Amino acid sequence: MTEAIWNYIAGQRQAPRGETRHRVINPARLDDVVAEYELSSVVQTDTAIAAAVEAARAWRLETAIRRGEMLAKAGSYIMDNAGTLGALACREMGKPLAEAVAEANYAGKVLQFYGAEAQRPRGETLNSGRPNVHLYTVREPVGVVGAITPWNFPFSIACWKIGPALVTGNTVVWKPAPHHPLSSQAIMEALEAAGLPEGVVNLVHGGAEVGDRIARDERVGAVAFTGSTMVGEEVFRIASARLARAQCEMGGKNAVYVHRDADIDKAVSLVVEGAFRSAGQKCTATSRVLVDREIEEAFVVKLVARARELTVGNPADARTFVGPVVDERQFTKVRGFIERAVAAGFRIAAGGAEPSMGNGYFVAPTIVLDVAPDAEIARQEVFGPVAAVMPVEDIDEALRLVNDTRYGLSVTICTRDLSAAHRFARDAEAGVVNVNLPTAGVEMHAPFGGWKGSGIGMPEQGLKILDFYTKWRSVAMQFS
Repeated sequence: MTEAIWNYIAGQRQAPRGETRHRVINPARLDDVVAEYELSSVVQTDTAIAAAVEAARAWRLETAIRRGEMLAKAGSYIMDNAGTLGALACREMGKPLAEAVAEANYAGKVLQFYGAEAQRPRGETLNSGRPNVHLYTVREPVGVVGAITPWNFPFSIACWKIGPALVTGNTVVWKPAPHHPLSSQAIMEALEAAGLPEGVVNLVHGGAEVGDRIARDERVGAVAFTGSTMVGEEVFRIASARLARAQCEMGGKNAVYVHRDADIDKAVSLVVEGAFRSAGQKCTATSRVLVDREIEEAFVVKLVARARELTVGNPADARTFVGPVVDERQFTKVRGFIERAVAAGFRIAAGGAEPSMGNGYFVAPTIVLDVAPDAEIARQEVFGPVAAVMPVEDIDEALRLVNDTRYGLSVTICTRDLSAAHRFARDAEAGVVNVNLPTAGVEMHAPFGGWKGSGIGMPEQGLKILDFYTKWRSVAMQFS
């Protein structure tokens, strides 16, 4: 039985209407059709933008405290229903249930975090050089924000765009990825239950043409995007050409460097966690493993053993570590990378291109050894449970290879050498640097963003992102 899919425009639920039909299939059970619906048309997108424009003035004039209270209430709603939301994401896109529930809880906390920011001062009183002048600054919302979100984190990424946009007084037109319509609707239901006024957030289920319309529309003052580097660069070009703001979080080719002084067992755990959780479908997933040659053999033996022990299967089963990849397209893409690595002469030490289960898009945790730095699998984003291992002579070579990529999102060094840790943190060209922690992992109060081809504009999360969603106004008032 398929589920009903609806857009949410101007406070009303309405069926998406367009020329393209989209089918959502449970990637862990291919006979389970979750939903089948039409992707929204450009006409419906225009209607959603108009609704956001109509709601913008009243929402801007609403007190910041009241806006924050609504966000906090929505966050509590999500956390209270995290089990239900997690089950939706588990079925729609195959994320293991425990991870999906944890993500829903995190998303609720994100809304609460930004809701609390309404109680902090958002301006300054300044001394004026002119007599009897009261000089102060205030923040004003940009207006209408377009939020374009990916499929791999259906709850948290949506909330860390919508939350700061709303608390600063903006209205939102939100286009999520079409893979998880029920999860997106659940976020909308939380905002609705919190009392959000009509038109303040408008959900439009759609494909590329909806995202393109949002990026191009003159009424949209800012576009916040997360997705592939190719699409993100195009979104940034389109929005910037009409002088709108754009903030794009994109791909990664994240490396772990295992230093000769590392705790090898710890390093293995970090690589397994970073490379194989969520079936490697994270922009921060570990994709390259650089290991000092003198400890390579001991490290690889333990890494391969751990990878082979991981349970691949039903994401609703608590014993499962690796669920399916999201759909047939991703399944074909990941297997293609592995097959071409084999054809290039690289050694598969664990996993491989053959599916590990029948009725689902399952790829076993795969380790590719002795990979050349210029190989496709060492340079292009795979977005699957695949780790390429490359030996290096020392930290100099490791840093050279870490930085020899078009991406610059997240990197890790495993070491007990404090000098090596500090040098790596200083010289790695990435927006997120970790020491003895996985490449995958964020904290809502810390800026998160990539360098080079991993990010354009300011980083997300934390308080810095509030600058993206606001404009400054200086007010000088002579009182005598």
